[in-house]
Amino acid sequence: MGESAIRRVGVVVKPHQHEAVQTICELITWLAARGIKLVGTPEIERERIEHQTGCAIEVLEREELASRVDMMLVLGGDGTMIGVARLMEDSEVPVLGINFGTLGYLAEFRVEEMFPAIESILAGNFRLDRRVMLSVEHFRGEEKLMQSRVLNDVVINKAALSRIIEIEAYSNGQYVNSFRADGLIVSTPTGSTAYNLSAGGPVIYPSMNAIVMTPICPFTLSNRPIVVPDDTQLEIFLKTDREEVALTLDGQIGFTLQISDRVLIRKSHTTFNIVQPANRNYFDVLRDKLRWGR
Repeated sequence: MGESAIRRVGVVVKPHQHEAVQTICELITWLAARGIKLVGTPEIERERIEHQTGCAIEVLEREELASRVDMMLVLGGDGTMIGVARLMEDSEVPVLGINFGTLGYLAEFRVEEMFPAIESILAGNFRLDRRVMLSVEHFRGEEKLMQSRVLNDVVINKAALSRIIEIEAYSNGQYVNSFRADGLIVSTPTGSTAYNLSAGGPVIYPSMNAIVMTPICPFTLSNRPIVVPDDTQLEIFLKTDREEVALTLDGQIGFTLQISDRVLIRKSHTTFNIVQPANRNYFDVLRDKLRWGR
């Protein structure tokens, strides 16, 4: 992507990140000098930014933003990056994450690295890490109740006071197993280091073409995590009645499941394209951010 290709940059800011206000003003000025406009969403508190800094920023509705910009800039942490992944819809523009959070596993660039990173992107000198996403559909009978995408994981689990639940899984129409457990995690390689890892699942290298199914506290200890190709279509059925069970996407949005509800999970046709630091080493990230092996 050459310099002339980027004319509008979308920005998403971690909620209540007040120290980002001055950063946004600096961005507006820096980009304007290069003929580029910065665009935000209604959550960006345009009036507050203009009042405190005098910098004006254009605002679009969240569902419009990704389709009307040439690059996305995320000022926040990994949770903000994950939320932006669902915001992208069919857009595959590069996403640059600036770490205003605590972990920085996905948002790897420090604030002081922001302008050199953008300069490299404008010059076409950058590397993209194309992360697999999953498409998720929730059916009750023949009615589709929800369709969305996830970057990390799809989780079916019981409420705190519910008893063990039964979940039936199929892979490309073939019966896999009936999991009697506290729940089931279906994770991408990106999400393998999140809830999946805490539940005893494997770490999967981000570029692997794989999906992992990990039961949460299974009743039968031989029910272990299983890794399948990412072109597999998974169908998950809830077989337990009279228990509170939730379907959760990326740990950020949730839906209530009823007995015989079907969750259809397959690889999304779009990827989430993260701009990587030039010297990035995934194993350094595991050791430094996740304290892997320590």
